Amino acid sequence: MKKIIFPKSLKKGDKIAVISPAGSVDVSQLEAGIKMIKNKGFVPVLGEHLYSKFSNGYNYAGTEKERIKDINWALNDKETSAVWASRGGYGCQHLIQHLKLNKFIENPKWYIGYSDNTVIQSYLLKKGFASIHGQTIKTSSFGVTDESYDLIFDVLKGKVPKYIIKPDQFNKKGNTKGELVGGNLALIFALLGTKYSFDFKDKILFIEDIGENFYALDRMIMSLELAGVFTKISGLIVGGMTNMGDEKENTQYNNSFDEFAYKLISERLSKYKFPVAFGFPNGHIKDNRPLIIGGNVKMKVDNIIKIEF
Repeated sequence: MKKIIFPKSLKKGDKIAVISPAGSVDVSQLEAGIKMIKNKGFVPVLGEHLYSKFSNGYNYAGTEKERIKDINWALNDKETSAVWASRGGYGCQHLIQHLKLNKFIENPKWYIGYSDNTVIQSYLLKKGFASIHGQTIKTSSFGVTDESYDLIFDVLKGKVPKYIIKPDQFNKKGNTKGELVGGNLALIFALLGTKYSFDFKDKILFIEDIGENFYALDRMIMSLELAGVFTKISGLIVGGMTNMGDEKENTQYNNSFDEFAYKLISERLSKYKFPVAFGFPNGHIKDNRPLIIGGNVKMKVDNIIKIEF
């Protein structure tokens, strides 16, 4: 098994590259996050095309060429010590065939993001590098807690997280351990069958999502089943399932940890023996606590849930 490399810890004064690998952002949407980086004692360095806009069926943060240029600069620049995505959205799949890690391999750095950034994190893990599945610089409409950001800075400074969370009615008890893979379910699904897909064997899988109809959620879970994912993993962590289903017809389920979405997932997994922890605070939710993709996890699902790196 390939040993996963954790980037070195950051110290005060280190530079953090801020880039937009997918959707476009306005200056006002990043002001608070960039100020936070400064207040924590680090130096934000903005990508050339951070605020670029290119409309082509979706509002991207620049053309593919511009976004490729920015991410390759951020990953390989010897002056920066971490790379923080401004937001997700859609567009990271455009980049992965063009990523270069020449200098990154000599000086690995943390990549921070979630949602569409799952694509980049899968790519990095295939190359042997851990990353942080956590809040982007842009705060979403549902906001983000200070602790969610503080915990990211803890990881950047070398402190790995330990979590104890409340039980959920759909949990499946058990103990397991393994390397953590996953992120946004739609992107895990989109990468299935490609050379960029996660390796699921003996791994603990994390999934979260937003704004999917219930049938689309079921279709993605079925695709994972048909691909043999659930016969390979040793455990599953389910995070936020936000604004799922048809909001007009299913308003009773319209929350961060959608009960009906959880029920659908639980029913699909009923024949498998691995432990499942629902309700983990990560995803398109206000309390978005970081997970380390590629980190070794001990997971205990009982009257309380313990997840330790």
